[in-house]
Amino acid sequence: MLYRRSYNKLLLYCLSETEAKQILRESHDGVCGAHQPGPKLQDRIRRMGYYWPSMIADAVDYARRCKACQIYANFIHQPSEFLHPMAASWPFEAWGMDIIGPINPPSIKGHRFILAITDYFFKWAEAVPLVEVKISNVVNFIKHHVIYHFGTPQRIIHDNGPQFASQAFYRFCDKNRIQNLASTAYNPAANGLAEAFNKTIIKLLKKFVSSNKRDWNEKLGECLWAYRTTVRTPTGFTPFSLVYGCEAVLPLEIQIPSLRIAIANKLTTENNDRLRLQELEGLDEKRLQAQQYIELYQARIS
Repeated sequence: MLYRRSYNKLLLYCLSETEAKQILRESHDGVCGAHQPGPKLQDRIRRMGYYWPSMIADAVDYARRCKACQIYANFIHQPSEFLHPMAASWPFEAWGMDIIGPINPPSIKGHRFILAITDYFFKWAEAVPLVEVKISNVVNFIKHHVIYHFGTPQRIIHDNGPQFASQAFYRFCDKNRIQNLASTAYNPAANGLAEAFNKTIIKLLKKFVSSNKRDWNEKLGECLWAYRTTVRTPTGFTPFSLVYGCEAVLPLEIQIPSLRIAIANKLTTENNDRLRLQELEGLDEKRLQAQQYIELYQARIS
C-alpha cells in the first residue's frame, strides 16, 4: 500500500484511478457528501486520508459538472454591508433558533415546517420536521435536542415568531434560567447564524430529494450529517470534530480503508485507549484554535 506524507505530516493513502472516481462520487453526492464546491471537496477527501496527484483539479471539475449544484447554486442579490457578529465564550452557551417554512410540497407524512437550532461556538446544528409549529413542539425540541444532549444554554436567540413570543415559552426559559433574546422587529433576519443555516439546509435538501420532492423529511437527517462533517469556514474545523474530538468515520472509509481505519484494526485495546486519550487531550487546543479562527473571520468580514 502506497502512502504520501502531506504538508501536515499525515500519511494519505494513494488511490488508483478507479478508486479516485468512486471517492469523488461518494464524497460529493453520495452518502458521505454535501455537494461541496471543489476546494471544500478536496479538503474533505484529504481529511478522510486519501490522495492522488490530480485531486484538486479533479475535485473542482467534478463539482462544476454536478447537475444539482448547477441548478441550485447561490444567487447573491443583496449588496454587501457591515456585519455585527455575536461571540460565544464557551461551547453550547448561545444558540440561534428559527423556523423554516411553510415548505411546498409537504412531505409524505404531512410535514410543512423545519424547526432548526444552531450553536454559535461549534456551529453544531439540530433540526426536526414538523406538521405544525406549536409552542409545545418548540419546548420539547429544546428539551430533547439541546438540554438533554448538551446542557442548559445561557442564551437562545430567535425572531419574533408567535411561538417564541408566547407566555408559555417565556415561562419555560425563566424556569431554566435561559436568556430569551429576540431580534429586532424591523430586522427579523438579524439572527444571522440561524438564517445562514436555513439557507444551507434548504440548499442541501434541494440536492438530495427525489424527483417528487416529498421525501425531504427522510433526507433531513442525511443533510444534517453532511453539514456536521463538513468544515465550516469560520472555525476551520468540522462541527463533529469540535464536539467529539475526532473526525467522524464515514462509510466510505470502511469501503476503501483509510490509514486510521487500517491502523485501528491492528491496535490492541491498550493502544486504542491511549490513542483516544491523546485525542481528548488535544480537544481543548483545537477548540481554542477554532475560537481564534472565528475572531479572525469576524474581524475580516465586519
